[in-house]
Amino acid sequence: MTNLTALRRDPAQAAEWLVVFLHGYGSSGDDLMAFADYWQASMPDVAFVAPDGPTATKDGGHQWVGKHPGTDPKLYDDAVAVQPVIDAFIAAELARLNLDASRLALVGFSQGTLMSLHLGLRQPVAPAAVLGYAGGLIGREHLAADITCRPPVMLINGELDELAPVYGMHVSVKALAEVGVVAAGQALPNLAHSVDADALIIGARFLLSAFAYRAKHGVPQ
Repeated sequence: MTNLTALRRDPAQAAEWLVVFLHGYGSSGDDLMAFADYWQASMPDVAFVAPDGPTATKDGGHQWVGKHPGTDPKLYDDAVAVQPVIDAFIAAELARLNLDASRLALVGFSQGTLMSLHLGLRQPVAPAAVLGYAGGLIGREHLAADITCRPPVMLINGELDELAPVYGMHVSVKALAEVGVVAAGQALPNLAHSVDADALIIGARFLLSAFAYRAKHGVPQ
């Protein structure tokens, strides 16, 4: 089993929630840990962890899956292959913080979004939330057979994103709704393949709302 290197930021108080960041192609956990700079003040009981993908890219940085076109079935195959590595990492982080799996949220960017969706819909216990930026669902034809849980999902995409066109976000939201997942999409004007302050604010509101709902109502049956 591959051990993932990671950055961690634990709260000053006991952690009640764990946010796992999954970065984009050719990036690293350090890039997404910057989100915690914006969110930590409003999430004082949240631990943040940002692992690096298990494979180095030829362009520098790391990856979760290979660099394939968005419709290439190899994306799904790669995601299936790497899932046990990430699952084991997440389980270890939850144990380190003495949290159960219902206290997990997955946050991804680009390739990290497709992995967050793939992982989040195939857990024994539904995560509290899955938040994805500039990315969408892969292996839609497998979803009905694969899905084991239905966490709430928010996808945020720039209208000017040429690498992950906003159309893909709408298709993903529709596919998630068809299998009973409560999913929402937010298209942001004047935003390309990146995350800006508005995207971070919307994401933080979604996470806080999801945490509050999970704390009040527990894991959906």
